[in-house]
Amino acid sequence: MKSEKGVLHVVATPIGNLGDISERAIETLRRVDLICAEDTRHTRPLLSHFGIDKPLFALHDHNEDAAAEQIIERMQQGASVALVSDAGTPLVSDPGFRLVRAAREAGFKVSPVPGASALVAALSVAGLPSDKFVFEGFLSSKSSARRARMQTLASENRTVIFYESSHRIVEHLQDALETFGAQRHIVIARELTKLFETVLDGSIEAVLARVNADHNQQKGEFVVLVSGAPESEDAKLIEGQRIYKVLSEHLKPSVAAKIAAELSGASRKALYGGDAQA
Repeated sequence: MKSEKGVLHVVATPIGNLGDISERAIETLRRVDLICAEDTRHTRPLLSHFGIDKPLFALHDHNEDAAAEQIIERMQQGASVALVSDAGTPLVSDPGFRLVRAAREAGFKVSPVPGASALVAALSVAGLPSDKFVFEGFLSSKSSARRARMQTLASENRTVIFYESSHRIVEHLQDALETFGAQRHIVIARELTKLFETVLDGSIEAVLARVNADHNQQKGEFVVLVSGAPESEDAKLIEGQRIYKVLSEHLKPSVAAKIAAELSGASRKALYGGDAQA
């Protein structure tokens, strides 16, 4: 079966274990006319493993604008194209968004072929709140810039997620200790789906000590997840009062207070009793 003409397929590939690739991903890669890869040297062995022999086109941070123009020209000639990254879902801390945007602006269909993502895999096993989270990807390689960014996130109530390399994981944890505090809960997911996969959790102080004590825990690719800052009672009350003020214009005060308390976590009594000030 031939692929649809003039379609850009955004295809997720395994983050480690080759068994995680989907049948649809394999079939899509077999059908397209061209595969765009961040590093063709990395992608070629993956394709070879599944018996796929297709032309490869390098698309990375340094050539994406020019490469996107060439790929769009190929699509205008009827070519179907797949976009892959070195591992996981394309565009998640990887190049590709300029190509996707260019394809959509040119009127072409862009179709996702979902699959593995280190971000989601780590979040699923971290045991941290996952209903809301902030993804920061890779922070600056410079400690001062990294600390400055962490400082802006220190009061963030949602789970905060980073990617980090083996070269900077210790420094990353040291900066996290100084900005988030020694006792903030942290999870480090290392080498997910690979042979030496480990997930460490505990206070930042305790996890840093474990990583410093075991050099093996400094190797590989990391997803770092930091628990959100606990909401203070004052913050809950302020948010509750804001919600109550809006709801009380349309509902009975007692009903408005009940709903506002459920949404904000503030005390219903404090909201209802403070009606005159709310």
